[in-house]
Formats: sequence, structure tokens, C-alpha cells
Amino acid sequence: MTRGTGKLILVGAGPGDPDLITLRGVTALGRADLVLYDELASDDLLRFAAEHAECVNVGKRGHDSPTLPQEDINALIVERALAGDTVVRLKGGDPFVFGRGGEEASACVEAGIPYEVVPGVSSPIGALAYAGIPVTDRRHAASFAVVTGHKDPTRAAQATRWGELARAVDTLVILMGMRNLPEIIEQVLAGGRDPQTPAAAVHKGTLGTQEVVVAPLCELVARVSEAGLRAPAAVVIGEVVRLRETLAWWEKAPLFGKRVLVTRAREQASELASALRAAGAEPVLLPMIRLAPPSSYAELDRALASLSDYDAIVFASSNAVRFFVERARQLKGGEGVPFAFSRIAARILCVGPQTARAAVEAGFAVHLTASGRGNAEALLSELMATVQPEGRRFLIPKSDIARKVMPEGLRAAGAVVDAVETYRNVPAEADAGLLRSWLGRGELEVLTFTSPSAVRNFFALLDPAARSAVSRCLVVAVGDTTGKALEGEGFPAQVIPERPGALEMVSALVDYLAGDLAEDLAGDSD
Repeated sequence: MTRGTGKLILVGAGPGDPDLITLRGVTALGRADLVLYDELASDDLLRFAAEHAECVNVGKRGHDSPTLPQEDINALIVERALAGDTVVRLKGGDPFVFGRGGEEASACVEAGIPYEVVPGVSSPIGALAYAGIPVTDRRHAASFAVVTGHKDPTRAAQATRWGELARAVDTLVILMGMRNLPEIIEQVLAGGRDPQTPAAAVHKGTLGTQEVVVAPLCELVARVSEAGLRAPAAVVIGEVVRLRETLAWWEKAPLFGKRVLVTRAREQASELASALRAAGAEPVLLPMIRLAPPSSYAELDRALASLSDYDAIVFASSNAVRFFVERARQLKGGEGVPFAFSRIAARILCVGPQTARAAVEAGFAVHLTASGRGNAEALLSELMATVQPEGRRFLIPKSDIARKVMPEGLRAAGAVVDAVETYRNVPAEADAGLLRSWLGRGELEVLTFTSPSAVRNFFALLDPAARSAVSRCLVVAVGDTTGKALEGEGFPAQVIPERPGALEMVSALVDYLAGDLAEDLAGDSD
């Protein structure tokens, strides 16, 4: 059977923060056979791509030479789409705002290839909004223009008409103009713009590393140079810049500018990374563990074949749910074939709300979620109080290094327990030299750990100097079990949420730092 013609989907990735991509953009990535992504589109978005998708970096970062020339990108899109592939072209910002999306769409039209566009948040809007600068405001501006500063304004003056633009609009936004900024400002001033007009440059807008320089137009170049600002940056000229004095909000985020190490497995890190970004932090992903299928499926397959024999299934983690469900679907004939989990007679018991959420999304009817600290001890205690284990049969899908609290506790109460390896927890290939360098230079302010194995693997990578540097960091553990592992290494966690979970970790971290700040302010007032 031959494949028909594929298609091109132009997707805007947004101005920087990967969480600003649209839901439709995420869906498009999940359908892709090939993803051609720009340097300015966050790598974090590639996690949404289909497992089989090929992901290719084609460059396109400001003034730098592209990794692949535009003509070659067009040709690759046409070639792969004609072969039947769905090609997603992932671009920073919006595909049709200085993104050359129109050229790629035209190449498809000429070749008879269908295409669609998923707009993105463009940096003239998004980056300035994060800086507290609206492009229009009825008190200050009724019009705006967005101009590329990529070309040398002394050569492109006739094409760009800087002199006319200087007077024609209330708000002038310049993208890709950092290299030519002195010449651009000179042209704008020569065009008649008041030298005292408020102006700003927004570097890495929407990220936790965002920097903003504000100055009168005639001083902007000097101020930008003093601050060491480089591309990528958006430059804005107009009275709306004055509003930043009262509307600046992003830099006030509770974790703004803090670099936070995320040691969780890459496929699970997105929720924690997203929560950290929303609080203003810069998550640094360096997984300490990798999740893999079990060394043998024999035990798990036997359990799946006899689910009707069990009175209860105990899930101790969302990972156990995921691998359990994946294997069930494989045995059923593929991921697209539903497995009737909702019709299982066994009671479904979960350790914590995150695990319960994963189980519900998989189609299980969850009967009990531990309401205490969200660990095995809590679930065992609640289970003993609500279910009579004696004579009942329990299935516990687990990792190869899972704790034995639950199975041993149930067996002691007279239950029959099958604790079945469903996945393995193995060390990730982390760059020890890079980690030691970050710690030694004080570039990591907060370290987060979500499992004892991540703790062990992390400290195994450290030399004495890096180990000593850990004492200068704030350490966050997801729960008591991970906290005990940190204590065993000699570095007790300063922050442990009341209940385990990514959102709970970030909330507890914010509260902890707010308490520190309050103490500092009280000390200053003495």
C-alpha cells in the first residue's frame, strides 16, 4: 500500500517560555513524522513530538548563519511531504512574523502539498507583555509597527524607511536589531523622533533570565552596551514604555531568576519544570535516572492475563501506571486498542493524588487514594483501616528497586501479594563534569530530588569540591522517603512539602523563601 501526499504544519513556538505554545501546536507535534525546529524554539517542546518523529535542528538564530539554508529547508519539506510524511515546521514566535513561514507555505502550494498554520505568540507582544509594556494603550498609543532590524539600516534605509516610521506610529518595535542598534537609533532620531522618547530593550523575554534596559531613546545604545545585552532582544520605542514603572510583573515572580536543578527522569520532568517556570525560575534539566521496561515481561504478562483473580491493584507511582498500561495495550494489539480497565473488578488503590490522576487518565476507577503524606506507609495504614487484607489477593506493579513496605505489610496481615516488576529504574548518562562545574561556580541555587535513586546517582557523580558546594544550595525533596535518602548523604532537605508532587514542591519552595525574606526584613528593621 502506497502512502499518499503528506502535509506541512507551520507551528509558532512562542517567544521563549515553552509553556506559551498553543494546545493546537502541541497536537500538531504529536502528529509529526518530521519536526524541523529553529534554534529559538525551545528544545523542551520536542517532548510533545511523536515517539517515531525525526527532529532536525535547522538553525535560524538572529544574525547567525542558518544550519540549513532556507532553500534547502523548503526542498526538504517538499521532499518529505511528497513521500507521505506530516512535517511540522516549529518556529520561534509566530510563523508569519519574520519567520519565513510564507516562503515555506508557497513552496508547498507550488508542489501541490496541503499545509496549515498554527499561529504562535509573537515576541513583539509576548516579550513586551512580560516586561510590563503593552504595545498599545489608549492613554499613550493607538498604533504600532513591528520592523526587522536584521539588515544594515545604512544599506536598507530606502526599503525600511526608518525616517517615516519614526513619526508614523506611536509604538515602534524592532526585532533582530541588536547588531545594528546604533545605526537604527541614529536613523530613527534623524527621522524626527524626540530623543527623550522612552525606549527599552527586552532580552530573553518570558524566561526566568529576562533582562530589561529602559532609557531615553538617545541613551538606549549606551545603556544596552553597559548592561551587556545581546540578542535575542526586542527593542521598543514609545510612550507605552513609561507603563513599565507600574506594570512590571514578571520580575516580581517568587522564584524569578533562580536556577533550579531538576534531577527527575526526562519523560517525567515536564510538570516540575513547568511549575518552576511559572514561578519565574530557570529549570536546569539534568536527569539522574532513566526509566526502562522490565528485564523480563514474563511475570507482568502472567499478572495481566489473570487480572480477574485479584481483589485489588496497588499503584505506588504514576510510572507504575504508565508501564502497566503500555504493556497491557501491547498485549491487546497496539496502543490504539483500548484496554477495558474500567471493567476490572479489582479495587484500585493509589499512593498520592498524582498516581491516582494517572490511573484515572488510563481508564481505571480509583477506589482509594492515600490522604496522608502520600507514601506507602500512609496508604498501608488507610488500607488496613478500610479493607480487610486477610485472605485477599493483591497485585502491586513496581519498579525493580521499589521499597517493600506495602507487600510485606499486606502479607503480614494475611494477604496474598504478587509484587511484579513493571519497569526498571536505571542511572541516566549525566555529564559529571558539567554538574561539578555548575556547583563549583555557584550556578545552581536550588537542587530538587523526587526519588532516593536520583539522590544516590547525583552524589555518586560528585567529587569532594562539588560535594562541599552542595551545602551552599537549597535542597528540596518530594517527600519523606527522598528526604531520608538526602539525610543519609549528609545533606538534609530544607524543603519537603506536606504532600508529594511537583506543584507541591514548588509551592513549598516559594513559602520557604518567603519565610526567609520575611525574617531578613524583620532583621533589617531591628
